[in-house]
Amino acid sequence: MKKSLLILIIFIGLLNSVFSQQRMAIPSEKPKLIVEVIVSQMRYDYIHRYWDKFGDDGFKLLVNEGAFCKNARFNYLLTQSYPGIATIATGSNPMVHGVIANKWYSKSNGSLVDAVADEKMNTIGGSFFSGKFSPKNIVTSTFGDELSLYDPQSKVIGVSLDAGSAILSTGHNPTGTYWFDAEKGNWVTSSFFMSELPAWADTFNTKKFAKLYAEREWSASKPINSYDEADTNKVKVPEVKKKLKEKLKAMLDGVIQKKSPTLNYAPMLESPYGNLLSKDFAIASIVGENLGTDEHTDLLTLTFSVNRNIGLKYGPQSIEVEDTYIKLDKELAHFLKFLNETVGRENVLVVLTSDQGIASTPAYLEKSKIPGGYFDPNKAMALLGSYLKAIYGQGNWVIAYNEKQIYLNHRIIDDSNLKLAEVQQKIADFMLEFSGVSNAITSSTLQSSNFTSGIFEKFQNSYNQRRSGDIILNFEPGWVESNGSVTSGNSAYSYDVHVPLIWYGWKIKRRSILSPVNMTDISPTLSTLLGITWPNGATGNPIRELIE
Repeated sequence: MKKSLLILIIFIGLLNSVFSQQRMAIPSEKPKLIVEVIVSQMRYDYIHRYWDKFGDDGFKLLVNEGAFCKNARFNYLLTQSYPGIATIATGSNPMVHGVIANKWYSKSNGSLVDAVADEKMNTIGGSFFSGKFSPKNIVTSTFGDELSLYDPQSKVIGVSLDAGSAILSTGHNPTGTYWFDAEKGNWVTSSFFMSELPAWADTFNTKKFAKLYAEREWSASKPINSYDEADTNKVKVPEVKKKLKEKLKAMLDGVIQKKSPTLNYAPMLESPYGNLLSKDFAIASIVGENLGTDEHTDLLTLTFSVNRNIGLKYGPQSIEVEDTYIKLDKELAHFLKFLNETVGRENVLVVLTSDQGIASTPAYLEKSKIPGGYFDPNKAMALLGSYLKAIYGQGNWVIAYNEKQIYLNHRIIDDSNLKLAEVQQKIADFMLEFSGVSNAITSSTLQSSNFTSGIFEKFQNSYNQRRSGDIILNFEPGWVESNGSVTSGNSAYSYDVHVPLIWYGWKIKRRSILSPVNMTDISPTLSTLLGITWPNGATGNPIRELIE
């Protein structure tokens, strides 16, 4: 009798445990935590190119168990990192949110404007200049802003080594936005957001993880001859022969980057261990802010900005980029495991995407006899200046050039009784004579026309009347600007606009979505899932396959 009663008690206990687990696995009405992971400069093809080198619990887990939008693209011309992040956050194109480039020229005083720089702000937690940033240049609300307005008890946190990525991904009124001070080796913020670092961030800084990671040697994750581009690394960075031989020998020994002889945090910005530091701080923020622990939906944005710097320095077909993604896959696996164990997969919604792609280096294309080349802006502007002086006389007709945009001196044009539109068109026609220039369009044309398709629609989506240049250029496929990097990402071609977009967790069903998705659709989709107001400048649409 006693034995039967004991068996019955054990059976009931097991039954209750099963039912408890089932209840725990039921998704909450709304996700308790939304995590936006932005892998900067990640091309769509990286998923497939490195697939066999990934583990099962990182990128593969997201693809195999999430909703994979395979045709997600940006729909504007100047696909730089900051416009991309602002587009994801606001659901609108640069013409609306105002972040037309990483930097642009002020038409009022001719000075160069950094998208997030703000001299009026003070650093909180680090060196003097590292915190002088704010979101003042983004003119619309973001998804994070609308979430905070809808529910003031929701928390919004942004994390990235790079200040611009952290700020633009969250918006104007986050709970906290943090980035890395490469001078002090600390995580910092701006007086725009708070007056002092929270205790958990101070505690993280005292542990000196940055020092630990900065002292690591960048060694290959796999045998060097197993990398896709093991035979092409000598075309990446111009070096004297002696240094090149030393680098190749080190690579054969599995060392991609040697230790720095003195402690210097700047290399963290272009080292895969910078991604490790970002992930660690993101986890600390989840624990420190108790994200995802109640019914008020929280938002964490985590941008891996290191990949952008490595891609620009070495090119997309390089051992360095490949190894960076192999290492990032492991960190992503650890991060996803942490989220699933602490918040619960049924309570967390993960969105992984990228802010831009990147072009292959012209040297790499040349090996395959594919057209490409470098456009030298310095030579082009010198020739343009001489041309304008020959036509209109002496004067500083061009005040600036920046990332395919030419800014003219309106005052001297007005004083000379010239028509601005005619001067702009003459310059546009002249620029078409340069090798590699495919299109040149004037601001007058963009203001007076309404393009709804093709390349000129992408021009228009990048154009902001207050901030854009007088003439905007587009290069031929494979052509990039000569600016000190081996390549760049700043065009409307597939390699720059086609990026991964994966949804995972909460109520997301496993599927492949082949229909076209505009990157402006992300924030409207999140807003619709939560039942809150869309960002006030949003032009995208909810992704039907995710909300039906």
